[in-house]
Amino acid sequence: MESKKNTVIIGTGCYIPEKVIKNSDFFNHDFYDLDGTRINKTPEEIIEKFEEITGIKERRYVTDNLLTSDISFFAAEQALESSKVDRESLDYIICAHNFGDVRHDNNRVDLVPSIAARVKNKLRIKNPKTVAYDLPFGCPGWLEGMIHADAFIKTGIAKRVMIIGSETLSRVCDPHDRDSMIFADGAGATIVEGRDTGGEKGIVSHSTRSDTYNHCHLLTMGKSHNPDYKGDELFLKMHGHQLYKYALKVVPTLIKESIDKAGLGIEDIDSVLLHQANEKMDIEILRRLFRLYGIRKPASDLISKIMPMSIAWLGNSSVATIPTLIDLILKHKMVDYSLSEGDIAVLASVGAGMNANAIVYKF
Repeated sequence: MESKKNTVIIGTGCYIPEKVIKNSDFFNHDFYDLDGTRINKTPEEIIEKFEEITGIKERRYVTDNLLTSDISFFAAEQALESSKVDRESLDYIICAHNFGDVRHDNNRVDLVPSIAARVKNKLRIKNPKTVAYDLPFGCPGWLEGMIHADAFIKTGIAKRVMIIGSETLSRVCDPHDRDSMIFADGAGATIVEGRDTGGEKGIVSHSTRSDTYNHCHLLTMGKSHNPDYKGDELFLKMHGHQLYKYALKVVPTLIKESIDKAGLGIEDIDSVLLHQANEKMDIEILRRLFRLYGIRKPASDLISKIMPMSIAWLGNSSVATIPTLIDLILKHKMVDYSLSEGDIAVLASVGAGMNANAIVYKF
C-alpha cells in the first residue's frame, strides 16, 4: 500500500580523513599518458594546469589502518547521534561504494561480507529485520541509495533508512596518471524517515539514467600508465575529455527533468549541490542549466551563491561528496553557506556506468 509520507533527512554524519595531501606532494611523480608515453612537461607544470582546471588544491587520504567499512561506520555513528533514533529501528542500511575494503598494501577488492553488513556489525545492531546491502553505482551511488529509500518509504516497505556513501579511492590511484590527483577518500551518511509533512519537507522528485550503450567504459579499471611499472595491480582510469562532454550534455537536462517533475522552475531553486570532480565542469553544468530556462548569462556571484564547493580542499571523494557536503552545511561548517527551513535544493551526480541522477529536496 502506497504511503503519503515524505522522505525526510533526520540525521547526517561524515568522516573527513586526517591525512592532507597537497598538490605539491605530487612534485616527485613521473606522469604518463594513456598510451604509455611520458608526458613531456615537468610535474610542476602538469600540476599547475591540473589545479587551474579542477580547482583542487588538496585532498584527503585515509591512514593505513583504516578501510572503507571503518570510515562508513564513523559517518554512520555521527548520523545516528544527530538523529537521536534507536539504531535497532533502522529498516535498511544501504552502503554506496565502488571498491569495498581495499587494504593499503593490497589493492584487490574485498566485498565479502558486504560493506553494509560490516557497518551493521560495527554498529552492533541485533535486529535481523535491519536489511543491509551494498549499492555500486559509480559516483551517483549515494543519491541512488536515497532514491531507493524514497521508494521503500513511499510504498510502505520501510519507515527509516540509513544511506552511506563511502570510498577510499587513494587505494586505486595510479601514481603515474595525472587524473588520479582528482581522487580522494571520505564517507558521508544520512538517515531518512517517512513523515507526514504535507509536502512541506523532504524528497519532492527524482530522475536517474544509465547510458551504457555508448558510454559504458568512460571509467574503467586498467594497468598503470607507466609501461615499466612493476606490479599487476589494476587502477581506476577515466577518459576525462569524453566524460566531461557527457556530463555537460546529460546532467543539466536531467536536473531540469527533476525540477519539472516537481512542478517547479529554476527561480524556485535555492541551492544546487553537485558531485564535485572538476570545478570548471560544475560551473559549466550550472550555466547550461540556466540556459535551458532561457537565462543566457547567469551572474558569477549567483553561481557561487547557490552552488557551494568543497572540491578545493576535499577533492573528489566519489559517493561521499554530496552527503559530506550536506552534513557540513547543516552543521554550519561551510563558511558563508547555509540551508534554511523551506529551502529547495537540487542534488545531482554523474559517474561510472555512465550513470547520472538528480533529486529535488525541500529542507
